[in-house]
Amino acid sequence: MPKIVYVPLDERPCNYRYPQYLASMTDLTLEVPDIGLLGRKKTPADTGAVRDWLTGAAEGADSLIVSIDMLVHGGIVPSRLHHTSEDVCKERLGVLAELKRSNPRLRIYAFNLITRVPAYSSSEEEPDYYADYGNEIYTYGWLTDKAEQERLDEAETAKLASVTAAIPTEVLSDFLTRRGTNAFVNRETMKLVRDGVIDFLIIPLDDNSKYGFSPMEQRKLSLLAEELDLGDKIMIYPGADEIGCTLFARAFCEAKGYVPKAFVRYSSVHGPFVVPKYEDRSLGESIKSHLTAAGAVAHDNSCGTDFILMTNSPPVGQKEMAECSTPYGQRHRSYFSETNTREFVQAIRHYVREGHLVALADVAVSNGSDHPFMKLVSRAGLLHDIAAYAAWNTSGNTMGTVVSHAVIESYYRGREGDSAERLNRSRAYYYFRLIEDWGYQAIVRKDVIHNELPKLGASYYELTHVQDEVYAVIRAKLEQFFAEYVQEGCPGRVRIEDVHLPWSRMFEVGFDVALEQ
Repeated sequence: MPKIVYVPLDERPCNYRYPQYLASMTDLTLEVPDIGLLGRKKTPADTGAVRDWLTGAAEGADSLIVSIDMLVHGGIVPSRLHHTSEDVCKERLGVLAELKRSNPRLRIYAFNLITRVPAYSSSEEEPDYYADYGNEIYTYGWLTDKAEQERLDEAETAKLASVTAAIPTEVLSDFLTRRGTNAFVNRETMKLVRDGVIDFLIIPLDDNSKYGFSPMEQRKLSLLAEELDLGDKIMIYPGADEIGCTLFARAFCEAKGYVPKAFVRYSSVHGPFVVPKYEDRSLGESIKSHLTAAGAVAHDNSCGTDFILMTNSPPVGQKEMAECSTPYGQRHRSYFSETNTREFVQAIRHYVREGHLVALADVAVSNGSDHPFMKLVSRAGLLHDIAAYAAWNTSGNTMGTVVSHAVIESYYRGREGDSAERLNRSRAYYYFRLIEDWGYQAIVRKDVIHNELPKLGASYYELTHVQDEVYAVIRAKLEQFFAEYVQEGCPGRVRIEDVHLPWSRMFEVGFDVALEQ
């Protein structure tokens, strides 16, 4: 039984638990560090302890999936806060070469983010000064990059001068120094690919945009990849918290010698050409990246395909694209004229009846499911015929999550010897996705924030003093959601357990799902 060692990006369920769910529906073993080793939010993991654990776990392993941000900085948020020197970063990277020397057959799949630059002013996951100067720093990067690529008009030139003057010199210096160190780590990681230490590398663009610091760094890294002649071993595209799942799917495909074919179908004719919010390229280009990174290939029609990726796509992009929380009546007019969800649901029914494995990527809105659309799917009686689903946070987060599940499930579909137990774990994960992405993100989160937290004397970030009460309310509302929208036709009883808020805020939720036949 192949053994894969996994060093996650951080301790949140999306990074720590989701790849474990995927592994549980395969015959591969995934070994992860104890969650206590991984730090918490702004508190970095003990990188020395992570290194020691990794050194022991990798003995005799077949593959390693490793977050460089965790290995070097102790997690995703600490990578935005550190003051680590380049020499120390390089020393921490050195463990990968040591592992390769001691186990030459070890396949190493690595990922390291291009650090994000949020457009808003908040220090929740950024340095303290980002609460005061976040938007200015973002605007400075956007206009500086645009000035290099195009000409700024008079208003933009004045704006650049204004924001530059508004950011204290020491703040901008700190920000740029850290980004410089992180860019150095990406370059050194690419050199490990050149040296044969890392076999495949993803450099995800975390919450990026058309212009700014992230695209500037992306261009430099793309040029370096070409200079090092590594175009077949390095991918750079929008994403972050889903990459652990993507690389597990890739390792699975390589272990099985499997190259799944996927046909992509959109709900809007504009879908593949729209640039989603928080990303820098068209949805169609991003989907090709997610499929390729996971070991799959885009198929040109539905005949002979291994799975169909039904993509509920936005008809409009960037700032005009709706958030999950946007009231339906306030969505951009294109949502009412340039997408046809009724036809799309009919197409899902058609593909299911033809015996295709259908995966549903619900990316029409950001940060949760498209609730009106999902009600149509539910009322059509199709929920229990879909094999994989996702709709959380960014388009990239959703795509990598649903594609990885579909890749694995398509391998086992109809295969002789496939067990009811394995299928049960796969279905439990599917219901988990419905409950989190649709139930929590689209419905329950907003309900609890506006209607329940005030009763408890709590708020979005201030709730630890009534933590157990909040958890109980969330669980009850998730159960109510499931009963109303999903339960009918469900092949068993679904139990929701261990509800918690990993970072003591309402944005992300953690829980377990058990499917009892």
